[in-house]
Amino acid sequence: MKKIISTDKAPQAIGPYSQAIEVNGIVYTSGVIPVDPATGVIPEGIEAQANQAIGNLCELLKASGTEADKVIKTTVFIKNMDDFAKVNEVYSKYFTQNCPARSCVEVARLPKDVLIEIEAIAEK
Repeated sequence: MKKIISTDKAPQAIGPYSQAIEVNGIVYTSGVIPVDPATGVIPEGIEAQANQAIGNLCELLKASGTEADKVIKTTVFIKNMDDFAKVNEVYSKYFTQNCPARSCVEVARLPKDVLIEIEAIAEK
């Protein structure tokens, strides 16, 4: 049985999908972009966008009843692979121990023309 997860502390879905779903104690998030959920503002620059996107992801995980330390796998989509080191620097502030498995993929374009999007799978 799946449970739909939704919170106003992370950007709302901009299409026909859920922010996250829990199945059998595992939380699967949709991709989270760096939109401030309170204002709708997208910060400038990769560091600020990475911080906002990962912060939004952590809020979604919290609403799901889990946290960053329980993330099993993330997928990070970035617009420019030259930003990999900067993203890693921000990422390491959120995932400090028991780091999840991760893929990082350069993509041509992301929703709202942001520079980064992140999704996660976590245990409860």
